[in-house]
Amino acid sequence: MFNTTAWNRLRYTAYAPFYDTVANRAFRKPRRIALGQVDWEPGMRALMVGAGTGLDLPFLPHDIELHATDLAPAMVKRTAQRAEALRRDVECRVMNAESLNYPDEHFDVVIMHLIIAVMPNPQQGLSEAHRVLKTGGQLCVMDKFQPDSQPSGAGRRLLNQLTSAIATDITRQAQPLLTTAGFSIRHDEPVLMNGVFRALLATKPMHSTA
Repeated sequence: MFNTTAWNRLRYTAYAPFYDTVANRAFRKPRRIALGQVDWEPGMRALMVGAGTGLDLPFLPHDIELHATDLAPAMVKRTAQRAEALRRDVECRVMNAESLNYPDEHFDVVIMHLIIAVMPNPQQGLSEAHRVLKTGGQLCVMDKFQPDSQPSGAGRRLLNQLTSAIATDITRQAQPLLTTAGFSIRHDEPVLMNGVFRALLATKPMHSTA
């Protein structure tokens, strides 16, 4: 099985020099749509999990406290460079999304763009996002998902063995993952490739059991 933390760190270190070329133009509008769903307020503390090279930065408010993490040091370095170029104050740290080094209920918003489909254990990653979010906090997700009402067939599962190694998992379903982690989905919008990519806004309910 290639979808491991060590393999992801290795491949995203290799992808870092040309990641922007592949991901910037195609995902500019989906990023803007996803972040536009968030109810932003001045002074909020937000965390970008799996920030990559910081491509979300141009679409984030300037009056918030911003933190960014990624598994690959090369990606974190590029996020920091982009933040400096944009004159944004961002705390950038190398960190595993499945084991966040932050206190419980620390953030008002957690952003997870194009990471749920690549984590070895997305349920653990979402549980960590849930843990560090304040009660009533918002989770902003943009990623590729298998339709919630359509389980993966044998052919798709077979193809997934290849896509998981070089790109992302193509069998994951948004609603089961988010609700199992304790989130309540407020908005779900197709943003690219006829709904293959979706932008979801979820909240941590006042009386969550997760």
